[in-house]
Amino acid sequence: MKKHAVLRLAALALALLLALAAAGCSDSSSASSSEPEVEEPLYPLSIGDTEILVGETKLGTLLDAGFEVTWSEMDANNQITQHTVDPSEMLEPMSYYSGGSVWITEHVFAHIAFVTEEEAVPLGEAVIARLEVNFSYDDEDNRAAGVKFNGIPYEELTREKAGDVFPDFTGDDNMWFSPASMRNYDYGVYYSNGSLSKITVECEYDVDWNGGN
Repeated sequence: MKKHAVLRLAALALALLLALAAAGCSDSSSASSSEPEVEEPLYPLSIGDTEILVGETKLGTLLDAGFEVTWSEMDANNQITQHTVDPSEMLEPMSYYSGGSVWITEHVFAHIAFVTEEEAVPLGEAVIARLEVNFSYDDEDNRAAGVKFNGIPYEELTREKAGDVFPDFTGDDNMWFSPASMRNYDYGVYYSNGSLSKITVECEYDVDWNGGN
């Protein structure tokens, strides 16, 4: 009886070891078959000599380059007031602030949003989270703005050129934007009557979207 009991215990132990080994192989196979995280491209947007990497460049970079950044606020009577930002103003941590504007030329301007992360920082230290450059009807003024997207000047970034430079983008003759597979960055180039009308670059953040508006 004792011998049979020992054999049965040995058999159970062997079965358990085989089961654990099989589970380990399964986990290893699953881990090896999982796709590695794809590194998304970070396309720079330049205004004159100032290069901006949305998601990395701080608002102070624009201020130091001489750009005037204004802030728009709406009061209880739906009246909008606009004032120049104070780079020393403290912002709340983990918050997203929109409503900023940057005039590049008389007619070309950009909407701007910025974000804070774990700590409260002065406005000048906030990271640019979104930049939207809007061009005008005045082509000469558009050229004077000196805007480049991924190193390509405004006047060269035709719809056809955008298709060559960003082959993974999708859209039509009026817009060409990054695919949904890009989870961290959103890019878009927009056209009106064949002319470039807008460029948008945005980095996604998991923060308090009520931090500013």
